[in-house]
Amino acid sequence: MIEDTETIEEFLAQHSADVEQAVREAVAKEITPRFRRLAAHEVDEKAGPHDLVTDADRLAEKYLTGALSALLPGSVVVGEEAVHANPATYEAIQGEAPVWIVDPVDGTRQFVHGDPGFSTLVALAHHGVLLASWTYAPALGLLATAVKGQGAYLNGERLHAGPPSAGRDLEVATSHPDYTTDEQKRALLGLWTEGVAPRACGSAGLEYLAIARGELDATAFSWEAAWDHAAGILLVEEAGGTHLTITGEPFRVTGGNALPFTAARDAATARRIVGLLSGTA
Repeated sequence: MIEDTETIEEFLAQHSADVEQAVREAVAKEITPRFRRLAAHEVDEKAGPHDLVTDADRLAEKYLTGALSALLPGSVVVGEEAVHANPATYEAIQGEAPVWIVDPVDGTRQFVHGDPGFSTLVALAHHGVLLASWTYAPALGLLATAVKGQGAYLNGERLHAGPPSAGRDLEVATSHPDYTTDEQKRALLGLWTEGVAPRACGSAGLEYLAIARGELDATAFSWEAAWDHAAGILLVEEAGGTHLTITGEPFRVTGGNALPFTAARDAATARRIVGLLSGTA
């Protein structure tokens, strides 16, 4: 069992490359061979037609669960598909053990339709603190990594989000209406205003990467499933960005957040988005 953050930092210093290798191997074994080759029996619906799961999701998560647990004895894995099968599994995020938060295929709908805009997301957290993350988009040839306090990198190059350019509309990726309550829909309508250009989001992991790269200004998301956000939140933080809930507090990976929330390239943009979402701008 890992007992303190310092020991986990030592683990990361020694084994980050091993985690990256495990992610690459899971994708190469279970995801890439099925991209644009899925048979009908390999795709199922979960909550509805927009909530899909494939054999690639299930098998990649199984591979990562075994590999990551072996790399860090005493750790636990919270994966999207395991939680779907047993919701109580999610409680481990609030537990004492280091936790790997895994989304085997973020953007399953895109994956099913042969769109390269999907990614595999892995984050390591302890006591609710995000410590490291890996965002891998194999069809796009992108691997982004972040370690708390050590910066964010894309294919080995340091990422700096930077402030948005003055004088142009803020581009904001927003939740799909199918995944919002009526109250959240009203909040998100605040973004339809002069100086803001909202659009529907794709893979959450790739939207966070776009912020870290300075290609997207902000997100406005209405759900808090940790596997969608953990890797990207740390990536944005380490690239110099920030995140706030609608009440102005930082997003907590352990849950209980006021929604919607934003991640943004800089603090000023985050405050503006929250102001629009809360009707106080």
